[in-house]
Amino acid sequence: MNRIYLQIKDIWDVAGMELSRIFHDGGVVLLFCVATLLYPLIFAFVYKNECVRELPIAVVDDSQSVESRRFAHKLDATPEIIVTFRCNNIEEARVLMQQRLINGIVYFPRDYGTKIAEMQTARACLFCDMSSFLYYRSVLSSTSAVLLDEMQFIEAERYERAGMTGESTQQMVQPIRVDDVKLYVPNGGFTSFLVPALLVLVLQQTLFLGMCVLYGTSRQQRQVKKSIPLRLQRGGLLFRVTFGRAMAYFLIYFPMAIINLILLTRLFNLPHIGNPVHVILFIIPFLLAAIFFCMTICSFVRNRDAGIVVFIFFSIILIFISGAIWPQCNMPRFWLLFSYIFPSTHGINGFIRINSMGATLDQVKFEFLILIIQTIVYFFTASGALHILLRFRIGQQHDVSESLQPQQH
Repeated sequence: MNRIYLQIKDIWDVAGMELSRIFHDGGVVLLFCVATLLYPLIFAFVYKNECVRELPIAVVDDSQSVESRRFAHKLDATPEIIVTFRCNNIEEARVLMQQRLINGIVYFPRDYGTKIAEMQTARACLFCDMSSFLYYRSVLSSTSAVLLDEMQFIEAERYERAGMTGESTQQMVQPIRVDDVKLYVPNGGFTSFLVPALLVLVLQQTLFLGMCVLYGTSRQQRQVKKSIPLRLQRGGLLFRVTFGRAMAYFLIYFPMAIINLILLTRLFNLPHIGNPVHVILFIIPFLLAAIFFCMTICSFVRNRDAGIVVFIFFSIILIFISGAIWPQCNMPRFWLLFSYIFPSTHGINGFIRINSMGATLDQVKFEFLILIIQTIVYFFTASGALHILLRFRIGQQHDVSESLQPQQH
């Protein structure tokens, strides 16, 4: 019993020392407490509108037919785009596009109405602004919807001319009724699609960046050994140091995770149909895996600024290989296996399935198990990295003392 008490006391002493180091460094406090909450708020406010609405487009109507005017009128009625300019030729519309006054051009050739009247295939051209995916998506989807509606209208009109009316015409035009139901993201918005993944990634990345600053400062100021109680600097006791430090980070980041992943999703009305208890239970192995992973990497950081370069370089990569933007089934095998190194990959997938898709812990047991395995593996790698770092420091001090001995004689 006394041994267990001493182990718990050692772990708590290390956690207290680590918390003291954290709250005595303003940069680390800023990253751990302010940036972790500020980044999700910025993302949620920037993408609050979910979808792009009323994008200006130009219509070039060389046909001047009833059909082309009806098509343009339907385009103007969609919520995504608005016909702002009606140009006399395509060159005039191109100038407007170059001046960034419009985000798309719809062009009707001179024979558009004639070919429809002659029951031939007519052609209309769409030019989209590809400078932003949201511009392209909104213009293309709304134009495609109008095109399908116009095709059904023209087909029904032709059947009526052939003597078919009423329900028989509707059955010929649309023999199977298709209802478009957007599962889990009913409004099809960008915020509901991307921000939940960013909420998880922010936890890992701010933790990594803050620990880089903390560990880099210790190495720059040669205080690596001072941050560990003297009685625990032996190899067999370093597991207590690793666990104590992890406890300090967990005590800070667990409330942050609750705020980001549960409260903010409800505050900004992001998808949150999952059970909050399952979200909390899933957060625990993710945070522990992320903490031990960051401890392993940051043990080799030499200065405060080194983590910034890694943070900027890997943030975009991690969001792509997580599978939230591009499906993992279409990834090359190398990148799929590479993504398994990072806790954020399975943290993002598991959180989205629980929170946005209503899955239970049993349904995300693969991600949950991978995070537990990562927690165990990175715990030992973090302890090993700390052992190597201490031996390196002791070796350096021994070399320095030997080099000074001849000078003293």
